[in-house]
Amino acid sequence: MPEPLRLGVISFAHGHVLSYCRVIAGFDDAEVVACWDDDQERGQKHAAEFELEWMPDLDAMLARADIDAVFVASPTNKHAEHVIAAAEAGKHVLLQKPMALTLADCDAIIGAVNRTGVKFSMCYQMRCDPVNQKMKALVDEGAVGDIAVIRRRHAIPMLLNKDWAVPGNWHIDPVQNMGMFMDDASHAADWFYWMLGRPVSVMAEIDNIVTDAAPDDNGVALYRFSKGEIGILFNSSTQLAAEATTEIYGDAGTIHQNYGDLPASLLPADGAPLKLFRTGAKDWQRFDFPIVPQGVRIQAVPRPLIDYLKGEAPPLATAEDGKVCIEMILGAYQSAWEGRRLSFPLE
Repeated sequence: MPEPLRLGVISFAHGHVLSYCRVIAGFDDAEVVACWDDDQERGQKHAAEFELEWMPDLDAMLARADIDAVFVASPTNKHAEHVIAAAEAGKHVLLQKPMALTLADCDAIIGAVNRTGVKFSMCYQMRCDPVNQKMKALVDEGAVGDIAVIRRRHAIPMLLNKDWAVPGNWHIDPVQNMGMFMDDASHAADWFYWMLGRPVSVMAEIDNIVTDAAPDDNGVALYRFSKGEIGILFNSSTQLAAEATTEIYGDAGTIHQNYGDLPASLLPADGAPLKLFRTGAKDWQRFDFPIVPQGVRIQAVPRPLIDYLKGEAPPLATAEDGKVCIEMILGAYQSAWEGRRLSFPLE
C-alpha cells in the first residue's frame, strides 16, 4: 500500500477546515499531521483536538519534507500570501473560498500555481452535493431544453445570531472579508459558473437591509450568460426559514430543488428535494435524493480533493475557475455601488 498523503493546515480561521480534519481522520490514504495559525490560542486548541503537531512558525511547517499539501483556511485577505508561500515551498494547495478579495490577488495565486507546478483546488462544496450534480447532468443533457431563467438562493441566518455577528469575527470585517455577499454568495456564483459558464454581464443590489453588523446583509445579482440566459443569484445572511433553493426554467421543462441551503435544510421535509417537469408530462418526475444539510455537504469535500491529489480525479475548481467566481462577485458589488449594468471581463 502506498504511504498516505500528509497534509498541514494553514489557519483554522474558516471553520469548514474543522470538518475536513474530522473526515480525513477516517481515511486510510490521507492524514492531517500539522498546523499553523496566526491565532496561537486557536491553533493550539485545534492541534490538541485533532492530535496534530502545533507549528508556531509557518515557514518551518512549509519546509517539512513529510507534508505533501496544505489546506489554506485563513481570512480571505491573507489567501494570496499563504497560497504563494505554500506553492513556493512545493506544497499542493487546497484553498477555502472565496479565492481572494481582488483580481490582482487572484492573478498572484494563479501565477504562483503555474510557476511552481503544484496542484491546486478550490474547496467548493456545491460541486460535491449529489442533488447539484444531478441538476447539472439534467441541464447538460438538455432535459429542460433551452434555459430562459435560473434562480438560485444561497442563504444563512448568521447575522441574526448575536453570538456570531460580533466585533472581532473576521467574516464580518470589511478588511479581512469585504462583506457577507463576498463571503457567502461566492458559493452560488461558482454554482452558476459551473452550470452555465462565464456570465457576460451583471446588475445587482447589495446592501444592509435589516442589520448593520456587517458591510451588507442581503443581495441580488442578475447575471446574463452567453446564450442570453438570465441567472438570479439571491444571497441573504438574515433568513430563518425557506424551502425553494433552485428554479430552472427552460422551453422543454422545469427543474425545482428544495431544501438545498442552510435555512431550507434545517426544516422538516415536505416534498421531494429534486423534481423535473417535462413538456407533455402530467406530473413532476421526482428523484429519490435525501436532503443534504449544509454540514453533510461540507463533509463531502475532502474525498474528491484527496482523490485529486492522488491523480485519480480532477480538481473541484481550478485557480482560473476561482478567479471567475471572484470577478462575478466584484462585478455585482460594483454594479450595486454604481447603479448600472457591468460587462465582463471587468475593466
